[in-house]
Amino acid sequence: MRSTANRRILITGAARGIGAALARRLTERGARVALCGLEPDLLSAVAQECDAPWRECDVADRAAVDRVVDELAGELGGLDVVVSNAGIARQLALVGGDPDVFERTLRVNTLGTYYVLRAAGQHVAHPGGYALAVASLAAAVHLPLLGAYSTSKAAVEALGNTLRTELAPTGARVGVAYFAELDTDMTSRGFGTRAAEVLTGGGTISGVAPLAGAVDALERGIARRARRIVSPRWVAPVLPLRMLVQPVVERRARSRVTEALAIARTEDTPFTTPQPGAGA
Repeated sequence: MRSTANRRILITGAARGIGAALARRLTERGARVALCGLEPDLLSAVAQECDAPWRECDVADRAAVDRVVDELAGELGGLDVVVSNAGIARQLALVGGDPDVFERTLRVNTLGTYYVLRAAGQHVAHPGGYALAVASLAAAVHLPLLGAYSTSKAAVEALGNTLRTELAPTGARVGVAYFAELDTDMTSRGFGTRAAEVLTGGGTISGVAPLAGAVDALERGIARRARRIVSPRWVAPVLPLRMLVQPVVERRARSRVTEALAIARTEDTPFTTPQPGAGA
């Protein structure tokens, strides 16, 4: 396997979950990482473990992203890789739910990814450069209550695929990552609601996969500058079969969706990561 040693890598959403675990793994492999995200206490602890520069940054703030990316790239002496990983989720009934949930989800997941890739693109636009947009299986298969999240991640997939062509003349490559439910706070918080319990029958859609498997896949993919990164492995064949899988998902959810939506319209749930100005 190609190595990530000595690669200069910026990771967003690095305070917890995938971002924090990836930062630790890449540091162990000899990469030089820089971190940004919210939750400064958690982020600074990860940065200390990794001996990494870091900045608190809301990726939905374009001016802040421009400044932070340039500052961290300067501290590393340039960038070889950017991993646009920051993202949030919150259940939403599209009809009768709070439109602010939809808007904020797109601001963070879609606009935030665009802002990060836009700012970091000039730094990784060289032979050996690599940009990774972290989408989700939800970009391809769409579940009730996750309309905002699925929409935002489908847009992330489109951003990655478009940027791949635009950066190709520079020698840089672009990948998109697709994960099912992983053992992270996002999964436990996102599915830890009364509405989700009714919809799934008291679990998740596909079962929770170990986080270590996703970090393994990310390490391999970053080293190879892969076009696509998936975890668990069964996600790979689902992607090209998405048009066949979607009707199956819809049929399975049909018997429970009315009750789940009724609960979701009144259930007060937080975003999976606390947002500036949105309380906990």
